[in-house]
Amino acid sequence: MQTFEFEGKTTEEAIENACRQLKLTKDEIDVEIIEPGSAGIFGLVGGRKAKVKVTTTGEEPEPVEETNGVAIAKDALENILTLIPMEGTTVSAAQNDGTIALNIEGDTSGLLIGRKGRTLDALQFIVNKIVNKALEKRTQVVVDSENYRQRRRESLIQMALRMGEKAKNIGKPVVTNLLNPHDRRIVHMALRDDESLDTKSRGEGILKKILIIPKR
Repeated sequence: MQTFEFEGKTTEEAIENACRQLKLTKDEIDVEIIEPGSAGIFGLVGGRKAKVKVTTTGEEPEPVEETNGVAIAKDALENILTLIPMEGTTVSAAQNDGTIALNIEGDTSGLLIGRKGRTLDALQFIVNKIVNKALEKRTQVVVDSENYRQRRRESLIQMALRMGEKAKNIGKPVVTNLLNPHDRRIVHMALRDDESLDTKSRGEGILKKILIIPKR
């Protein structure tokens, strides 16, 4: 037997969610109500979702939530690509350590990657929103095309090392171009173990520069 927890606007909806995701009938599960839920004031403020604990009484079900998450993510990206449109592209999907990885194959022009991966980041943002809303839980989805993410990572690491050496040679801080949070983290991590350097993000908003500072 296995035990799972599900939520819904009402207890009945939470049970229906359990049956749908586990692909079982109500007769095949034991239900314990953890939180009956509340509509709040006028149905707008202070509401709480209903929560139930479900124990399967038959054979152990497949981990369908992970399967559903991958399927939802893949379907969402494929639907978006049909609107662009892009001929000859396909989407492969997999899930590792809780992260859903989508890879667009056939984008030889780099159109779906965009300048510094910004189109790819936009696609990833939209797919994450769709998947998180559908699963009602936070799930990380990474969208890649033609192995761009790995190539970008290697390029950023090399840039960070070069700029770090420059900062040490001239004895003055050097600054990167504007970077998104993911790229900034790569730069910070690349120089983290260099005891002769400090790194600090500078700026406001999502895009910021990194200041690479030689220690005296």
